[in-house]
Amino acid sequence: MNLLFWSTKQNRPFISLCFGLYEKTRIFTLAEARFNLRKATAPHKKNRMNGATSENEYAYIKEGKVFLKGYLDMPDRQIGEVKRTEEEAFKYFEDRYDIAVSKVEQLKVEIETAQNKGSYLTKLKQLRKRLLTFDGIGNFMPLLDKLDLLEGSLSGMIDENQTNNLTIKQELLAEAQEVGKSDEWQETADTLQDIRTRWIRTGPVPKENQEEIEEAFKDTLDEFYQRRKAYFEEQRRITDERLLRYHELIKVADSLLDRRDWDEAFQDLKGIQAEWKTVGKIHPKILRDPYKRFKQLTGTFYQRYCKAKGIEIKPRVDPRIAAQQKMVADVDRLAESDDMVAAANRTKMLLNEWKNIRLPYNMVDRDLAERFRSACDKIFELSYLMKVVHRKNPTYSYMSAEQQLQAKYHEMEYIVKRAREDLEHLSASMNTIKSNPDSETDRLLFNNVRTQERKLMMKEVILEELRRKVN
Repeated sequence: MNLLFWSTKQNRPFISLCFGLYEKTRIFTLAEARFNLRKATAPHKKNRMNGATSENEYAYIKEGKVFLKGYLDMPDRQIGEVKRTEEEAFKYFEDRYDIAVSKVEQLKVEIETAQNKGSYLTKLKQLRKRLLTFDGIGNFMPLLDKLDLLEGSLSGMIDENQTNNLTIKQELLAEAQEVGKSDEWQETADTLQDIRTRWIRTGPVPKENQEEIEEAFKDTLDEFYQRRKAYFEEQRRITDERLLRYHELIKVADSLLDRRDWDEAFQDLKGIQAEWKTVGKIHPKILRDPYKRFKQLTGTFYQRYCKAKGIEIKPRVDPRIAAQQKMVADVDRLAESDDMVAAANRTKMLLNEWKNIRLPYNMVDRDLAERFRSACDKIFELSYLMKVVHRKNPTYSYMSAEQQLQAKYHEMEYIVKRAREDLEHLSASMNTIKSNPDSETDRLLFNNVRTQERKLMMKEVILEELRRKVN
């Protein structure tokens, strides 16, 4: 320590000399190491192959051609030719060997950092195959050994994954076999499709189990779809058979129009009407036109029969339509009520009753339904108006009739103005969005716009009625 301190303080030239000697020694050692390395791989004249002009541990040059020495069970093979000098030829192919080393290292890094490591097995095998024919000078054995280790690791991982996949697919197979027993065709088909999607995503199983489990899964799906196919074919056969019978009854009903033995023809009509009801159900859309034709023929015959017998025909109204007509009369009356809150509550009940009435498509009265919907909208809008008026005018009950009318008119003006602004904003939002007719969200937005438009029209109707009363 003292010597170092003394040297530092008083002998700086001595320190410089020491560091210079150290640096020269280090440079000489590195140069000697590089020389020894080059000597091991450089062409030399000793122990040459027969006819070789240059040779190192892994390659030699003969008759102007560069040969890589054989390794494993492979013979020597030509990898190139001498273009200028033999030293440059050796250097060129040694540099190419470095490319092979980097390829192996790059693959190793990719495998270590990848999540799905098993997907690199094919790439690894392809790289090994390329190394066996790669034109370069160097020791390929360590590279192949490194690839063997990587392949062993990947193969073990793949075997473990395939065993896990087998367990998952066995569970999916059991689930599919249980689900496939159901006769709920659409729901079961959707569930099986979901199971099939999970099956495809699961991945391969061990080869010795692949064919057996895939065949079992395919047979399970085929069994369900064959049962479904047989069911619908039978349903089509039944539908065709029943539809044929319906058309036969229509022909019989048509033939009754030419008969004049009214009493017997009338009994025959009652008979075919009774049989019509027992033929059996088919899809309403398929039966719609035949049923319409049958009703037309039976109605025509009945009119002729009554005319021949002098019977006065009284129009018959379906009880369900009669109930709807009564509901329309009720809401029309409620729209004139003084107690709009109670009227709105009663309208909600009537609205639910209306929804519970099921009518065939051809019996629906669109005008009647529109009258009912409009009357309900008016009652709900008037109920909301009265709530707003009472909230903003606590003394509303003590106002004169004229003052009350003015208060309702002014509040309704504001309500209509706000509703218009809301509708404009909603419509503008719809215009900025690229609509998709198949999108459930877009359908909901479109229906919301239509509903708001309908409500705005009713608000404007009420505002116009109030304006006339005020003026």
